[in-house]
Amino acid sequence: MKISLLITTFNSTSQLAYTYLKEQGHSVDVVYAIHDAQMIEEIAAFEPDLILCPFLKKFVPSEIYNNYATFILHPGIRGDKGAYSLDNAIREDKKEWGVVYLRANDEFDGGSIYAQENFAMRDTYKASLYRNEVNIASLQALKQLLINIEDKSFTPAPQLPTPLHKQLTQKERAIDWQNDTTKAILKKIYMSDSLPGVLDEILGVECYLYGAWEEEKLRGEKPKEILAKRDGAICLATVDGAVWITHLKEKGHFKLPATYVLKERLKGVKEERLPLIFDKSYKTFYEISCEIEDEVAYLHFNFHNGAFSSDKCMKLKYAFEYIKEQVKVVVLMGGVDFFSNGIHLNILEDSKKNGEDGWSNINAMNDLVKSVLFADDVITVASLEKNAGAGGVFLALACDYVVAREGVVLNPHYKTLGLSGSEYHTYSLPKRVGKQRANELLEACLPIGANRAQEIKMVDKLLTHASYKDKLKSFCKELLADEDAYEDFLWDKEDFLEENREMIEAKREAEIAVMHPEFWDEGSEFHRLRYEFVYKICPRETPARLKYKKE
Repeated sequence: MKISLLITTFNSTSQLAYTYLKEQGHSVDVVYAIHDAQMIEEIAAFEPDLILCPFLKKFVPSEIYNNYATFILHPGIRGDKGAYSLDNAIREDKKEWGVVYLRANDEFDGGSIYAQENFAMRDTYKASLYRNEVNIASLQALKQLLINIEDKSFTPAPQLPTPLHKQLTQKERAIDWQNDTTKAILKKIYMSDSLPGVLDEILGVECYLYGAWEEEKLRGEKPKEILAKRDGAICLATVDGAVWITHLKEKGHFKLPATYVLKERLKGVKEERLPLIFDKSYKTFYEISCEIEDEVAYLHFNFHNGAFSSDKCMKLKYAFEYIKEQVKVVVLMGGVDFFSNGIHLNILEDSKKNGEDGWSNINAMNDLVKSVLFADDVITVASLEKNAGAGGVFLALACDYVVAREGVVLNPHYKTLGLSGSEYHTYSLPKRVGKQRANELLEACLPIGANRAQEIKMVDKLLTHASYKDKLKSFCKELLADEDAYEDFLWDKEDFLEENREMIEAKREAEIAVMHPEFWDEGSEFHRLRYEFVYKICPRETPARLKYKKE
C-alpha cells in the first residue's frame, strides 16, 4: 500500500511505525503537520491508500479525512479523549492503560476504533511509559489495524460518548512542599515528565522540575531544604523523606542537569557520592549499576535521554574496565528508555565554549568506545532492548555481538545535526555491513528497525519482546557453554586487534580530523542545527529525507 504518515514530529512512535511499514514492503511518505494547506497539498501529491497519524497534535482537516481513510493513534483506552491522556492515567492511579487506533472524523478522538491494545501501568514517569509500554502497544495495534482494514467482515467499535477528560494545569501539578508526601511529589513529577514539567522555584530560580527519584537515607530539618547533590542532580527534603531532582528547565530555556541551572547557588551543598557501580541496596538516585550472574556482567548505564556528557563517558569507561576483570562476558545494557544517543547536546548548547566542550565530549565518547573495542580479555555484548542513535549505535557496534529486541529503532547517522561523526564508525560499520551500505546508512539519515538491522548484519541476534531478558541470558550462557570455543574466540580476537590496531586507530584519527572544524568553526552547521534541536524549533517543512522515493 501507499501509506502517508501525518505527524507533528518524527518521534519514537512515528519512527517505529515508519520502520515497521517499510519492512513490510509498503511505500511510506511522511508529512509534517505544519498548516492545513501544506498538509492537504502534500497528501494530495502522494495520493495514499491510507493515512496513519502515530503522533499528531493538530486536528486533521476535513479535506483530508473525508477523502482518505485516516487513522489516529491515541495513547489512551476506549472512551478516553483529549490531550494529557497519560498524565491523567498516572494521576488517577490507573493499573491498566492502552492505546487505540481510531478513524478521524469531525469530533476530537471521537471516531470509531479499529484496533486497541492494553498494557499494565508501571510506577514511573510519563515519558518512560510512552517510550516503552505505549510504543510496544502501538506496534501491536498497528499490526491489528492493518489486518482489520483489509477484513471485509470487521466491524469497528464505536467510541464511547464520553467528554474530553480533564486537562491538567500547573495548578493541579504544583507541589505543596509543606504538606505533600514524597509519594505525592513523585506522582506530580511523574505525570508531568517530560512535558510540561512541574513549575516551581528552587533557590530563587523559577523553573520546571524533571527526573524524580525517591531517597531512602537522607533527611532534612524542613521541607524543600537542599540536602545534597550528585551527578548533576539535587536532593530535596520532604515532609516524610527526600527526593532527588535530576533536571530543571528555566522558562524560555531548555532542560539541563539541576546543578547546571543552579550553579553557584549550590555553594556549600555537599556532594553525596556513590560507588562507581551502585549495588542498589537502598532507594536513591544512581546511573550506573551491574548484576553478575554465572560469570556474565550486565552493566546498566541509565543516563537521562541517553545523552553521554564527557564525565558520563569517563565514568562508564572506568566501570566497564573495572567490571571486565571479574567476569568472562560483559553485556552493555543501556538505560530504562534508551541504549545511548551519543554526545550531550543540551550541555554543549549551554556551554560558553561550545567548540572546546564539544571536542572534549566526542573524545571522551571515543575513549569509551575504544575501551570496549579493544577489550580482548572478555566477550562483549550490546543489548539493544531500547532505541539508540548516532554515537550510541556505534558504541553498540564496538561490541563482539549485538543483540536487539524486535521493535527497536536505530538511527546510525549524524548528518541531521551537521556532524560527520566518530566513535570508530568508519571501522565498525563497514566491517559489519560493507562500505557501500555503510555510506548509504550515513547519507540517507533514516531510522532502521531491528529486523532490517539483522538482515544487513548490524545485529547478530533478534529477540522478541516477551521474556527478552531471559532470552538474552540464554544467549550469553551459550557463549560460555564451550570453554575451548570461548578461549579460541578470545585468542582470535586478541590476534586480530594486535594486527589491526594501527589501522583501527587511524580510522579514529581521520574521523576526528573531519570533525575538528565542525566543532571549532563558528559558522559550522552543527551550531545552528544543535540550537534548533535543543530549543525544539518547529520545522518549516517536511524534511526531504522523509519523503517517498521510488527505489
